Amino acid sequence: MLATAESCTGGMIAAACTDLAGSSDWFERGFVSYSNAAKTDLLGVPSMLVLLHGAVSEPVVRAMASGAVLRSQAQVSMAVTGVAGPGGGTAAKPVGTVWFGWQVDGVLHSEVRQLAGDRATVRSETVRHAIVRLNELMA
Repeated sequence: MLATAESCTGGMIAAACTDLAGSSDWFERGFVSYSNAAKTDLLGVPSMLVLLHGAVSEPVVRAMASGAVLRSQAQVSMAVTGVAGPGGGTAAKPVGTVWFGWQVDGVLHSEVRQLAGDRATVRSETVRHAIVRLNELMA
């Protein structure tokens, strides 16, 4: 079973999964943790991680992925947190910065991508990459 933990995509990954007929056989739930408080409340992300590293960071996305498994009946998760734009970017984390996290077979995986385009493009490309990479990790 799969659980998703989404920030910048606001549930788009869960929607893409549940668009598929038969997804009730493998999709357990989706967490939309758009705010920092939601990351802590829903997924158990320590608020200190957000304070120290920012919401768009490797420690936070890894905690999101882990929390999605711990707080669901799923064995696999994918998580995303990023800056979709058009505002909100900084020199260190410009618009298009997205951290991805996956937990597969008890192992956490994470990576960062710098995606180009407007808000809609960054979000749709985030969904695409999260799902493609999960399929690779599960192969």
